[in-house]
Amino acid sequence: MNDRLAREDADRERHRPAVQPSLFETGADGRLRGNVGVMPDLTSRSSLDVARYWYRRYLEQSGYPANTVNSYSYDLSLFEMLIGPKPIGQILRRDVALFLDECKTRSTRKRRLTSVSGLFKYLIEKIHVLEDDPTEEFYPEHIPLKTPRPLFADEQERMLAAAERDGRRAHAAVWLMLRLGLARAEVLQLRHDHIDLSTPDQPVVYVYYENPRHRGRERRLAGTREFAEIYRELRGDDDTSGVLIDMLPQSLNKLVERVANDAKIGRPISPQSLRDTFAVDRAREGASEEDLLRLLGLADDARNRMSVRRYLNLAQPPLLSAEPNATPTAESHDNHAERLDPTS
Repeated sequence: MNDRLAREDADRERHRPAVQPSLFETGADGRLRGNVGVMPDLTSRSSLDVARYWYRRYLEQSGYPANTVNSYSYDLSLFEMLIGPKPIGQILRRDVALFLDECKTRSTRKRRLTSVSGLFKYLIEKIHVLEDDPTEEFYPEHIPLKTPRPLFADEQERMLAAAERDGRRAHAAVWLMLRLGLARAEVLQLRHDHIDLSTPDQPVVYVYYENPRHRGRERRLAGTREFAEIYRELRGDDDTSGVLIDMLPQSLNKLVERVANDAKIGRPISPQSLRDTFAVDRAREGASEEDLLRLLGLADDARNRMSVRRYLNLAQPPLLSAEPNATPTAESHDNHAERLDPTS
């Protein structure tokens, strides 16, 4: 019986069509990318090294961010170093378990599982060279979200004043994150032609995404007369075809830290802190869970809903306490005892 099953498996393997990805593919910039003719076809007998190559190309062609592609590729290279040059069809559950057991933190384990699981989903669902997923019995550990620490009203005013002192770019960047809730990446990809000044004192900020995967995050946000003045100061006589804030993500982090220090905030402040502050303020004004998802450009999934619920919780009115100098009277004491007496 076992011999017959083995022969049937071998026969199916021989007749499984090999997958040869395109020799040349068009990149996001419209140019032909890659010289891939030297790479072998993908089959269940392909090495992990070959599978990693094609998976990386798939991620790049699908428009995944470069840091995501690099992170997945790094994890998969570590996986290959650990288990050796195995064919992808012979990678077992215990290989995955060994790889995950090496992790020292839950976040590392979650990232590694995402990387390896993504590879096998690609091999099974996209390329159809495998049928069994050795990662399917593993689940990422829950990593609780940190409670946001929004800026108080007076801190917000100090932050904006310090940003204005720092310069035009700092003033615009801090205002956009603090008053419109833009994420760091959204601030850095905002262009002059994304600002509609048709009504001079009521500017509209358009948040666009080139990647089709993120089109659901696009939105139009209403600015104020204050931002219109900040933007006119930033724009000056420059050409309006470029980006508003031309700097690296790390540089924007440093800018926010510098402004926070000048504002004497007294605790670490990041671009996410400003976005959190915006969300909590909108929740205090009555924004619902759905409103916050739309305002922040978040996908409607369980984790994002959990995230915006933190803002709603922080926006609740403070709990009332007894008056600090109130002294119970004999009458109030008797009334309290009477309420507690089950025979009364």
